[in-house]
Amino acid sequence: MQAAYYEQTGDAAEVLLTGEFPVPAPGKGEVLVRIQMSGVNPSDVKKRLGRMPAPAAYPVIIPHSDGAGVIVAVGDGVDSARVGARVWLWNAQWGRANGTAAGYCALPSAQAVDLPENVSFAEGACLGIPAQTAWTAVMEGRPAPGRTVLVHGGAGAVGEMAVAIAANAGARVIATVSTSEKAAIAQAAGASEVIDYRTINVAEAVLDLTGGADHIVDVDFGANHATNARALAPGGSIAAYSAPSSPVFEMDYYGFAAKAARLRFVQVYLLDENDRHAAIASVTDLLKRGALPIRIARTFQLSDIIAAHQAQEAGVIGNIVIETGDTDADP
Repeated sequence: MQAAYYEQTGDAAEVLLTGEFPVPAPGKGEVLVRIQMSGVNPSDVKKRLGRMPAPAAYPVIIPHSDGAGVIVAVGDGVDSARVGARVWLWNAQWGRANGTAAGYCALPSAQAVDLPENVSFAEGACLGIPAQTAWTAVMEGRPAPGRTVLVHGGAGAVGEMAVAIAANAGARVIATVSTSEKAAIAQAAGASEVIDYRTINVAEAVLDLTGGADHIVDVDFGANHATNARALAPGGSIAAYSAPSSPVFEMDYYGFAAKAARLRFVQVYLLDENDRHAAIASVTDLLKRGALPIRIARTFQLSDIIAAHQAQEAGVIGNIVIETGDTDADP
């Protein structure tokens, strides 16, 4: 099978390669999936750059944790009825050497989730990290009618889904954006109000609109923590899933303490079993109802993986996916 790989961390153009690898065999409790689409996430880029904490010491890494495809074989202990199932994958390369940027991937059966028939493989490759992160970050705030959820970056891959999940739960959603195009995306996903953070003071706008947000979903906690402390309602909560612009910073403890704020750092790779099952069940329900927006920004071929990673680093509106090229091969 063809696969993308790297043997050392660094810039995409310097370390990413493609080559021929043997098709893996599913072990006990595992399934073998013929990958149709592989999702590229910011965390995949950070791993390749060597910026994730405690990088795994594998001599060769086939990247990407998200993907979608068809089960073509099963290992001992897995029901053979799973063969032929359309599935989406999560944590494929977490704590393992081989991810989804390949023609095939073998992984535990539980990490291959049935993909609803109304969902494409490209969309399925965007569920493992973005959808589960969005669901976990939103549900931390117990969204419901009468509650307000502020979503920073409401047009991003995670943010757009977070807006839709919160709105579907009945919450009033306020989204921050930086352009009119992104404002339209957030509104279509279910945001009641949008705030252009480049021209408007977000904290003042939220306080004027609501008196304070009950819950905040944050894509850049380092950049937004001061705003969050002001915009949060007393007893409110924050779920932060990234801090790309300011990963190390001084935080106003008393600003949050005065609100009796609850803060959760969302790490989708480490969801406990209950949260994982709940996320998968809810995401599946939303998908079947057509209620979860999944925006495909760009599609690349496996041979263009360098360009795919560079596009992810440059920033796009939506998700990046890669066609693996082995869709008609036999295992």
